[in-house]
Amino acid sequence: MSTEACLAELKGVRKRFGSLVALDGLDLEVRQGELLAVLGPNGAGKTTAISLMLGLRRPDSGTARLFGQSPLLVEARRQVGVMMQEVTLAPELRVREQIDLVASYYPDPLAPEAVMELTHTTPLARRPYGKLSNGQKRQVQFGMALCGRPKLLFLDEPTVGLDIQSREMLWGALRKLVDDGASIVLTTHYLEEAEALADRVVVLAKGRVIASGSVSEMRALVVRTRIRCLTTLAVDEVMNWPGVGSVSRDRERLEITATNAEAVVRQLLAADEDLQELEVRRAGLAEVFTELTQETAQ
Repeated sequence: MSTEACLAELKGVRKRFGSLVALDGLDLEVRQGELLAVLGPNGAGKTTAISLMLGLRRPDSGTARLFGQSPLLVEARRQVGVMMQEVTLAPELRVREQIDLVASYYPDPLAPEAVMELTHTTPLARRPYGKLSNGQKRQVQFGMALCGRPKLLFLDEPTVGLDIQSREMLWGALRKLVDDGASIVLTTHYLEEAEALADRVVVLAKGRVIASGSVSEMRALVVRTRIRCLTTLAVDEVMNWPGVGSVSRDRERLEITATNAEAVVRQLLAADEDLQELEVRRAGLAEVFTELTQETAQ
């Protein structure tokens, strides 16, 4: 892959904190024009990997590159926007003043009005940052990350604390940024967020990549399908059918995980002509994540 197509890269990176191995020979790249979701359990190395790409930490071995350069160089950093999970800002500054201040660091920033319109923070422009709710603060932090027209945007748990409407706003803004040519690295605990937004997903565990691919490719790693229905069939009876992995009951509703969903559905319909509310759902990213990380932990 060319330097132009790979905006940020970690190659063979190792990083320790005392006896703790945070990254163990990690290879990770961010490609042009994609939204990359980086997932992993707590302690998997997500934050350390991002810190190395941003030049906030240095690897013990291996290399970190940002736009083909050392991430320590200002020229590389000026093309990046960052929204971290833990942020401390001057509480007395108004929202417009916060955005003006950050915009002044860049050679060709977005107009503050455009930033506030995109992030729906225009009504907050004259309010002191310290008087905002946690969700409103996250919206302002998102706006500050966009000030410099970033080619590459790092977002660490960006929707924590947002209500549903604000989360949907941020999702829409992210889709627009990618459509306009930006690349985004997203870490999130909301797996439905990664499933809805990501072009590519990387799952980390114990400082290594354990899976990588599109959402569809990740789903294909788990062959099980979830089936739900209203039926009087006994759990023990269904459990003995071919292709059934597990069965549980919640009142009249049966929940089945199956490796051969079509065969199980046919047998359900044949065994209970009064069966109702049949739902069939393939494995989502949450199931994939759970299975992958459990296997690694064993």
